[in-house]
Amino acid sequence: MINLERLGVYLPQGYLFKDVSLQINKGDKVGLVGKNGAGKSTLLRLLGGSNKPTEGKIHTVKGITVGYLTQDIKIDTHQSVFEYLNNSNEVLCGLRDAIEHINQELVSRTDYESDAYLGLLDELNELNHKYNIIDGYSWEEKIETTLKGLGFNDTEIHNSLNTFSGGWKMRAELAKILVNNPDVILLDEPTNHLDIISIGWLETYLQKFEGAVIIISHDRLFLDNVTKRTLEISMSKIFDFPYAYTKYKELREEELERLQGAKKQQDKDIKHAEELINKFRAKKNKAAFAQSLIKKLEKTERIEVEKDKVAKMNITFPLSVQPGKWVLELNDLGKKYGDKVLFENVNITVGRGEKIALLGPNGVGKSTLLKRVLNVLDGPGKVTYGHNVNCTYFAQDQAEQLDPTKTIYETVDDVAQGEIRKDLRSILGAFLFSGEDIDKRVGVLSGGERTRLALCQLLLSPSNVLILDEPTNHLDILSKEVLKDALKHYEGTFIVVSHDREFLDGLTNRIWDIENKGLKIHHFDVKEYLQKKMSDALQESKAVVNTKPIVPEKTKKDTKEVNPEKKQLEKKIQQLEVKIAALESEIKELDNNLANLDYNDEENAQQVLSNYEIKKGGLNQMMLEWETLTEELFALEG
Repeated sequence: MINLERLGVYLPQGYLFKDVSLQINKGDKVGLVGKNGAGKSTLLRLLGGSNKPTEGKIHTVKGITVGYLTQDIKIDTHQSVFEYLNNSNEVLCGLRDAIEHINQELVSRTDYESDAYLGLLDELNELNHKYNIIDGYSWEEKIETTLKGLGFNDTEIHNSLNTFSGGWKMRAELAKILVNNPDVILLDEPTNHLDIISIGWLETYLQKFEGAVIIISHDRLFLDNVTKRTLEISMSKIFDFPYAYTKYKELREEELERLQGAKKQQDKDIKHAEELINKFRAKKNKAAFAQSLIKKLEKTERIEVEKDKVAKMNITFPLSVQPGKWVLELNDLGKKYGDKVLFENVNITVGRGEKIALLGPNGVGKSTLLKRVLNVLDGPGKVTYGHNVNCTYFAQDQAEQLDPTKTIYETVDDVAQGEIRKDLRSILGAFLFSGEDIDKRVGVLSGGERTRLALCQLLLSPSNVLILDEPTNHLDILSKEVLKDALKHYEGTFIVVSHDREFLDGLTNRIWDIENKGLKIHHFDVKEYLQKKMSDALQESKAVVNTKPIVPEKTKKDTKEVNPEKKQLEKKIQQLEVKIAALESEIKELDNNLANLDYNDEENAQQVLSNYEIKKGGLNQMMLEWETLTEELFALEG
């Protein structure tokens, strides 16, 4: 589909990449990786046609369509979200207008027997046929399904796009790309503004997409779940690996170790040759030998190795002081804006050492709840802090609040206290600031670098309770690993909002879920939480399907006789779905019980938890059986 022939991009500071030749085929799912500034976004712009290469050519199949999602979306329109997508396909719009025009003309005319009238009918049939071939009659349904998958509700899709934030405009632009079904999709950090549920939906969509996909992302799990090929931009070259990110990373590290060993040997050989040259070049009887060594060195292709700057130390952040057994108590907490209630009657006590993930779709009030916990916003209810609690907050725009005139070192030196100040350079190195980097002014740093610095500053601040709102936004994969490791070793309590599933996996021991204007507490991990959410969504979609009108009797007679094996499978699936629904209802009730469980009564608590685990295991088994039966049914249907 796309061929790169000796492609190169030259900037004043040198080549981003040069002499790149590779091919992107239909069905390729590619992850594009490399350090910040390596040229990832530049390559996407070249493939999207918005930039031209300095050298080489890009060959594409004639008529190929490309959908390109950039990080700097600019949409200025009073159209509703739905209208923006509905008017985005020129071919469909043209056919729709032509069909409407002919229909209006047919209604106004009375020469039903004339050749002109009959000609209009023929033209209308042809247009309807074309419209049907490109799925025009399911176009609006496709738009609604895509927008809902990306988090828009029924009301929001009819609101003007100019009333939405940049993150929601990005979702609308992504939806526009997906509904138009291009041959190639180019995505630059698509998960940055998506919530955890929408990311799962997008993954499923891209897995089934038949065209080519090229993705830049710092979400390792997203890359692993979607891509099967990785392109790495490094040292002005592009390395091609036929693996998803994690497998590529393992093999790349092994390769770098081998190269490092070969480079050490080569450096040793070169040094020895240079010593011989210097020793013999002035001697007449050895001058020819020296010259041959010089020529040999000139022909030698030097081995280059670019190693990732990985933190080599484990960072731990000591508590400012030890708090009491409970650190936060929320009583009848709520918040609303006008008539819109985000949440109400939230009652919960947070114990010392709890690690909480606050989850839910965008717009349900996660950031607002954090601000209520911090007493930054007014509203119903009361927040009480426990004994010795020292709370520190990381806002979504924390990186923008740093003083641009200070250096990196000064920024962390201002907040660090006690013995940890002796290790500031090492700690900055762990957050990927080393050498002369620490003397840079904050004002010249990129968004990702500022976020890293803000996190380093936060975790050096004296605290025993951390409130973190999307701390992984704009962080690269290595930086997220450093942060996650630091939080794993943190002895205090934290509440974190994040859409990064891998970051949350194994990090938290509680999930707070804002749902139906209340707060639910789950005692399972992020994977189980997502499985439950997907299962709930599946049940809802089935409920919608079951409300469809019954097929008329005449149509039933026209259909082929049902395969007995297929009928048996459908019956088993229906019976299993009834059991799953009943078990989910029981587990939901147990969820509510767990939230108010008295853990001081160890015998009863253990019995309830054991019963919960048994039922949850049974549900997982039923879901696996349902998937197997459904796959068999799909196979029978061909």
